[in-house]
Amino acid sequence: MFDLNTLNPQQRQAVEHDLGPLLLLAGAGSGKTRVITCRIGYLLEQRQVEAGQILALTFTNKAAREMRERVEQMVGHKASKGMVISTFHSLCVRILKAHIEKLGYKKNFSIYAASDQLRLVRDLLRELVADASSKDAERVLWQISDAKNRLVSAKGFKANINHPDSCLTAEIYPRYQKALKAFNAVDFDDLLLLVVQLFNEQPQVLADYQQRYLYQMVDEYQDTNPVQYQLLHQLSRAHGNLCVVGDDDQSIYGFRGADVATILNFEKDFPGTRVIKLEQNYRSTGHILAAANAVIGHNKKRREKALWTSDGAGEKVEYLLCEDDEDEARQVMERIHAERFKRKLEYRDFAILYRTNSQSRSFEEQLRYEDIPYVLIGGQQFFDRKEVKDLVAYLKVLINPFDEVNLLRILNYPKRGIGGTSADTLIRLSAESERPLWELLQHAIEIEGLSSKVTSAIDSFVELLKRYRKSFGHPASMVETLREMISELKLEAELYRQETDPQKARRRVENQAEVLNAMGSYLERESEPSLAGFIERVSLLDDERAGRNDKEKKLAQDAVTLMSLHASKGLEFPVVFLVGMEEETLPHKKSIYETFDIDEERRLCYVGITRARRQLVLIGARRRRRYGSLTQRDPSRFLTEIPEAVLLRLSSEVPRESSEVEKEQMASSFFAGISNLFGD
Repeated sequence: MFDLNTLNPQQRQAVEHDLGPLLLLAGAGSGKTRVITCRIGYLLEQRQVEAGQILALTFTNKAAREMRERVEQMVGHKASKGMVISTFHSLCVRILKAHIEKLGYKKNFSIYAASDQLRLVRDLLRELVADASSKDAERVLWQISDAKNRLVSAKGFKANINHPDSCLTAEIYPRYQKALKAFNAVDFDDLLLLVVQLFNEQPQVLADYQQRYLYQMVDEYQDTNPVQYQLLHQLSRAHGNLCVVGDDDQSIYGFRGADVATILNFEKDFPGTRVIKLEQNYRSTGHILAAANAVIGHNKKRREKALWTSDGAGEKVEYLLCEDDEDEARQVMERIHAERFKRKLEYRDFAILYRTNSQSRSFEEQLRYEDIPYVLIGGQQFFDRKEVKDLVAYLKVLINPFDEVNLLRILNYPKRGIGGTSADTLIRLSAESERPLWELLQHAIEIEGLSSKVTSAIDSFVELLKRYRKSFGHPASMVETLREMISELKLEAELYRQETDPQKARRRVENQAEVLNAMGSYLERESEPSLAGFIERVSLLDDERAGRNDKEKKLAQDAVTLMSLHASKGLEFPVVFLVGMEEETLPHKKSIYETFDIDEERRLCYVGITRARRQLVLIGARRRRRYGSLTQRDPSRFLTEIPEAVLLRLSSEVPRESSEVEKEQMASSFFAGISNLFGD
């Protein structure tokens, strides 16, 4: 068991809190994860709370996994068995798997990924607008997602006549929901929205979960959106034992629907709340914290708190003003070389943080030129790659053959002679007859307009799916079954046929092979594995590759880290370069001229500052290249908010070519010097 005496007084108060709502205002680097895991361990070991009565929610699988592992280390696997530590979405999948039939769905529902959703919206759009593009579909899908996160149903969505996309969304949203239900599918936003609906319509189901989870905890509460807030309010209403941990100063995901008001209004929404502030920082030096406190202190709507440390002031925060973005990159490289030599640091000790991903270009080029290893955090996730999604689509259809988006994806992949014209015939007939596509495929010979060659191809396809659906019913041999299916489909040959570059084709083949490794890892971890369980795991992955977190793997390399401020939250580095400290970059021009929300930009700056443990360098440029031309830049307003007592201002000295006048002056000075030295 952990020793409560190792906690500071505020942390211990939080751990020992008994009943009723608790708000932990946990500043950056204040040990919030330790507090919440210690609280779970304390409830299990000291209060003798049953593990099954504890529910802890967070936002990523990685965070949930780390919390679970920490608790198990404290109290042992046996004592913690039965507790639920998961993401919001995983919890809702668990609930829907038990009760979704009460909402008119079948139990074997599919979870549509972003690309599946996009394809469905695009198809629906083209029924209304023949030349609708993928960008149109993306905008409509974003509005549907935003509406769901705000608890706005398809019936309740109202078009805004000032926004044409909104009018289109009002048409598509109801059709989209109807299509999803017809396909026995839900999207990620539905997972939460449907549980809220279930609890509203089935009071006894809600009462059962309220009784089951008597102690509820939520990490990163400032990142909750309205539908997540409503879910928590429903679950905790009966007993009020809701403990939330968060920091309004780190609420930076407004673009995802997060509403900082949820944490600012917590005491109003949950009467009798006890508030404990965690302000002692265990990460950064005093000067870095002074800069962070000064910047964030300019936000008006926030909970008052000030980070402090017992570790001393440390070095001053540096502000380096460069000539342009290329000089900015060169100066960072020079500092990396110098600090590695001076402090005996590794490359992994350095991070370059920026407001937008497009800022990485000059740093990537310079890092390559200097032959410095680096990792770029971001980019396409493993299960979002086309070749992987194509293979996973087969598995999804084996589970739910009424999943028409994925059924159409694999209908002619790899090519089997069922072309676009035949597919259009099938889709049209399905719509006209209101019969599922899967049903039509099983009676293809009866369909007019399809050649015997096409019907034969369809029959073979249906037979293949039925055969492998039966084979995957034996969990122990799932990996071997998948290997056989890949071989029978000749997917490797198909990938080499698609790609002109053999190296790229080989990488794509390896990516499909990695799915086998992912399935193998899943079988080793699960006591009751199934194909549906594996696909559920894949659908809920947020940054993982074959069971390991890709971001985590990258950060473990001895390489300089490049990443956006949004991606940096939760991380820390000995040395941080926060670049692009200029107006229209940080703060971003959109926040200045469109949304007028400087507060969230200031919170982003605060997050960037508090990533630094020992040294923080703020960097800006006098000029920056935009659309091929150098434009003048103004220093970020956030620089003026940092006290001069903690800020060391520097300027880079860049050699430049002398003007003709300067050359004449230098020549005159040279000859004058010669004359003085040797006489006339």
